[in-house]
Amino acid sequence: MFLKVEQVTLRYPGASRPAADRVSFSLTTGQIGVLIGPSGCGKTSLLRAIAGLERPAEGEIWIRDRQLSGPGLHTAPEDRQIGMVFQDYALFPHLTVAENIAFGIKHLPSAERRQRVDELLDVVGLAHAAQRAPHQLSGGQQQRIALARALAPRPQLLLLDEPFSSLDVDLRERLAHDLRTILKQTGTTALFVTHDQQEAFALGDVIGVMHQGRLEQWDSPYELYHRPATRFVAEFIGHAVFTPAQIVMCAHGPCVHTPLGEIDNPNECPLPGAYPDGHCDVLLRADDIIHDDDSPVKARIERKAFRGSEFLYTLRLASGEQVLTHVPSHHDHHLGEWIGIRLQMDHVVTFPRIT
Repeated sequence: MFLKVEQVTLRYPGASRPAADRVSFSLTTGQIGVLIGPSGCGKTSLLRAIAGLERPAEGEIWIRDRQLSGPGLHTAPEDRQIGMVFQDYALFPHLTVAENIAFGIKHLPSAERRQRVDELLDVVGLAHAAQRAPHQLSGGQQQRIALARALAPRPQLLLLDEPFSSLDVDLRERLAHDLRTILKQTGTTALFVTHDQQEAFALGDVIGVMHQGRLEQWDSPYELYHRPATRFVAEFIGHAVFTPAQIVMCAHGPCVHTPLGEIDNPNECPLPGAYPDGHCDVLLRADDIIHDDDSPVKARIERKAFRGSEFLYTLRLASGEQVLTHVPSHHDHHLGEWIGIRLQMDHVVTFPRIT
């Protein structure tokens, strides 16, 4: 493992609960990890602990075979060989773009320093702006300068704390894809903090969902979406609703009765004995429900959100359950209209019933 965070707990004086509560995860060399969660969940506190800006009350932090934090041990931030990119960029306004990038490598001989700056200007696509002042560039370009400056000393690990939070949505998503390309091109191991799911999915090889100081799940984006480990992850990642269901044994194996019809012999379905009398809640994603005018199951449109190529419809079944579905945008139905829907699920994700 390259980065190993092991049972790390962070406490602040006067706080009712730990900022981070026995958090463990790891990154391999060149991997990009993302911590995501609502405000106050502890993700930035954890990032600061890895950087050495906060001292854990318990647990250990390692990079390769070097322990940085642990009982009786706290390596200073400047001795960790970790780079950081902050929300506000923290660029020096009186220095040029090239001088900003060179700031952290003044110890190198001038020729080597120039070579490293030129190399990074090419990587971030700002070679044409080397002699300009940061304020003459756009927010996205300034973020690239901050990234290049953080990469210049060749840090062992790069930490990024919501670096796109001040940018508009379209630019953020584009920069997230660009950042991933740059990090992969340079072979940089990185840990990124965000509250934005699209950024997390665009960037992360592995994503950790945090809630009230605890790491609920550390997994690939696909697994988080399709196989959430907890109800909180299921609700936080993607569009999700839960519907009451009952798992029963059919002739060919378990099947699931839902208000939208029966899910016959689904993949990865628990046995009825997993829940009292087989009663549970089934997770339904918007892409599990298909608009089908020929279906006998009907639902009334309560809300619709235009997404360009599609609508996100919020629907209400006659039995009262609410579901979501994505519908191509040329299917422009009216609020209050009843449309046909059917289930199309590859696997079933269930949780204990909440009444």
